Amino acid sequence: MSDDFVLDVTRIREQARQKMAEGPVTEGYGKDRERVVEILNDVIATEVVCWLRYTRHAISAVGVDRAQVSAEFTEHAKEELDHALRAAERVSQLGGEPEFDPARLAERAHTDYTTPADHDLQQMLRDNLEAERIVIATYQEIIRWLGEGDPTTRRLMESIMEEEEEHADDLLDLLGG
Repeated sequence: MSDDFVLDVTRIREQARQKMAEGPVTEGYGKDRERVVEILNDVIATEVVCWLRYTRHAISAVGVDRAQVSAEFTEHAKEELDHALRAAERVSQLGGEPEFDPARLAERAHTDYTTPADHDLQQMLRDNLEAERIVIATYQEIIRWLGEGDPTTRRLMESIMEEEEEHADDLLDLLGG
């Protein structure tokens, strides 16, 4: 058994020319593309709902700690929107259609949209921390499922999850935990 690496560039070039319409997805892609698109559309919905929740909380927060908490919510909201857009771009790369239908977002999202009383910063923080923990757990499952079958989507999800973990840590600090 030889450990020599041999690359058949002629074969690869021919396959690439024959399947140009498939864009970045080659024969080595190891997942059901339609299922990955479906899962990423759930991620988009989750991230948009989180963006909406953080934005609403940032705007409606009142009280002595409002400035600090609102600034944190605003920063998190921007990052959640970026996550949604990055997932949508990956859906497009995989030949799918990113779903942004407002009627479907809440039913597809892993998290809830909450509207605690404007004066209840503690509840806003708890609601957002709960959502971050849900997202971290569901994204861990997605990452495990993707494995080596789609390393590009896996790395995207790992990158997003890293930021979600930072959000959870920020929120825990604000809660005094």
